[in-house]
Amino acid sequence: MSGDVRIKTRDIARAAVRAELAQVALDLFQRDGFDRVTINDVVAAAGVSRNTFLRYFGTKEDAVLAAFDAWGEQVADAVRARPADEGDWTALRRGLDLVAQEYRQDPAGALATARLIRQTPSLRARNLEKQCGWRPLLAGALAERDLGGSRQPEELDLLVRAAAALDCLDIAVDHWTEAEGRLSLDDLLDAAFAALTAG
Repeated sequence: MSGDVRIKTRDIARAAVRAELAQVALDLFQRDGFDRVTINDVVAAAGVSRNTFLRYFGTKEDAVLAAFDAWGEQVADAVRARPADEGDWTALRRGLDLVAQEYRQDPAGALATARLIRQTPSLRARNLEKQCGWRPLLAGALAERDLGGSRQPEELDLLVRAAAALDCLDIAVDHWTEAEGRLSLDDLLDAAFAALTAG
């Protein structure tokens, strides 16, 4: 077996273990409450050592939010790929289609996770921290889209647009969660974005 194949196989195995640990943790947190479950409870349920858990996740919060790790880069890539003549605001809204699609793929699981995040202050804070890390990614994607244009927006402008788009996402997900997933997240995102352009 070549070195590249071994590395790829190892990466696949690591991703599978990480996903399994995250699912065990999430099931326990949803059943017993995030604050009542310890890392030791998770490793006992998963049949692994504490060191194994900590190799994949630094904290309990990371185990819940791991699924979101790649979203910032993925949304930035989607924004970067939008047509050059499309406005920044539209490009940001369409970039967030990727997130809405994740919610549509597993609405019951997404709803349970969203509830847990919104009911747990440490998870909510860590989730917002992650989204803050997405701001420069989205601002960079907007800047790259405009390299051939006549205007050169200031970095502050781009960061504000990125932050506003992520606030729209957070508010839309809040409303979607409060409605128990019965509303369309796409429609809520459209309404949130429209609210900022109405004036």
